Amino acid sequence: MLGLYVHVPFCHGKCPYCDFYSLPDSPSQMDAYVQAVIASLSPWREKLRGRELATVYFGGGTPNLLGGSRLAHILQAVRENFSLSPHAEITLEANPTHVDKAFFQEVREAGFNRLSMGLQSANVDELRFLGRAHSPQDVARTVENARSAGFDNISLDLMLGLPGGSKEGLKRSIEFAAGLSVEHISSYILKVEPGTSFAFKGVELPSEDEVSDQYLFAVEELASLGFTQYEISNFSRLGRESRHNLLYWRGEEYLGFGPGAHSFYGGRRFYYPRNLEGFLEGNPPVEDGPGGDFGEFAMLNLRLTRGLRWEDCLARFGPQGDALFQEVLGNAKKCPSSLLRRGEDFLAFTSEGFLVSNALLVRLLGEEL
Repeated sequence: MLGLYVHVPFCHGKCPYCDFYSLPDSPSQMDAYVQAVIASLSPWREKLRGRELATVYFGGGTPNLLGGSRLAHILQAVRENFSLSPHAEITLEANPTHVDKAFFQEVREAGFNRLSMGLQSANVDELRFLGRAHSPQDVARTVENARSAGFDNISLDLMLGLPGGSKEGLKRSIEFAAGLSVEHISSYILKVEPGTSFAFKGVELPSEDEVSDQYLFAVEELASLGFTQYEISNFSRLGRESRHNLLYWRGEEYLGFGPGAHSFYGGRRFYYPRNLEGFLEGNPPVEDGPGGDFGEFAMLNLRLTRGLRWEDCLARFGPQGDALFQEVLGNAKKCPSSLLRRGEDFLAFTSEGFLVSNALLVRLLGEEL
């Protein structure tokens, strides 16, 4: 499988927890950016002849700030340069503000068929703390507009582990999101990343025990509302998993375009630096070394509730895959059973295991990590 990611770096303002590459929106730079993305696609046209794109994902930043016509222009260029599967999942990240029914109609007609939007919380005080400009009602209205434009695959982001947060508040947010009948919910634990506004302010997060309790509560609550966990932070209704993100976690190949976008192709990793000017000038991506070894493959697959599978190791690494899998399975016997599920041909983390996944990976993979 092969996926394509387009990073749109423009934002009206930077949220205090965000460490993604983003810049203030500028119409003139947006036009130049669109042309630069299209120009960066064309060298791959011959290289990928015979390969089919299974997924396309526009992330950011705030991609909807480009407007429907610019987004449609880029997506049309993707079609012209690549073989796009007729069943491709084509996702657009959108902010619940600065969009209306007309926008959703335009991007739906252009071919986008999945939306991912940031609710973050249904509690107004938490939204203000997170620097979000929307209200819960804005999100409800946006989902309704997207539905009326023909979108039948919508994901909402939630955030847990906020200072002063509680299970009661988290329950309200989960029930609010589920009540909008969306197909997918991502629930992320807040982290204070270096260089963010929260880091400069010295924001203190709840204790690990408090965050763990909230996470396990969210897993149970989402399950009770029909959302099955399939990855550490992702939950979906049956058959509505994010195919693009699954492609990452299964160690498949993908190409990224735009400043800050990463790629994994042909056993190597490369990326465009987080520099819009350099990207507009046509600077090529930077090499980032080899990728796709067993340690990386196992680490990514263990993010999934289905876990690491013997048959997948064999398919990816041939006969050596059996020995590598058996070694990890042997290491798993030394780990607490409450953190792992294992059989003769699979190994997976429990919800409790996901909370200490980094430590578990070191135990399981050792030098392979």
